[in-house]
Amino acid sequence: MSAAPTERYQSFAEFYPYYLQEHSNDICRRLHYVGSLLVLGILGYSLLTQQWLWLLALPFAGYGFAWVGHFVFEKNKPATFQYPLYSLMGDWVMLKDAFTGRIRF
Repeated sequence: MSAAPTERYQSFAEFYPYYLQEHSNDICRRLHYVGSLLVLGILGYSLLTQQWLWLLALPFAGYGFAWVGHFVFEKNKPATFQYPLYSLMGDWVMLKDAFTGRIRF
């Protein structure tokens, strides 16, 4: 398991390189993508059908896949525990970066 940084990041721009380092395993990253896309799908379904109970599944879909990626494949502790907002932002930026070809899918 990699150690969490001892410094506190002052901006997302400072945090994001650390976030990418913590997602160097391809399978871990892909599990994050699956979770994020499921979140979008569940959110869209819930809004279109007005079946609001589905919103309860959002954290399980998003974090479930991501945490399996960290604990099983990346062998580190999710940054969410120390940087919840930056980590959430990182998930979406990483997905965007994968779709735009900035990082390896």
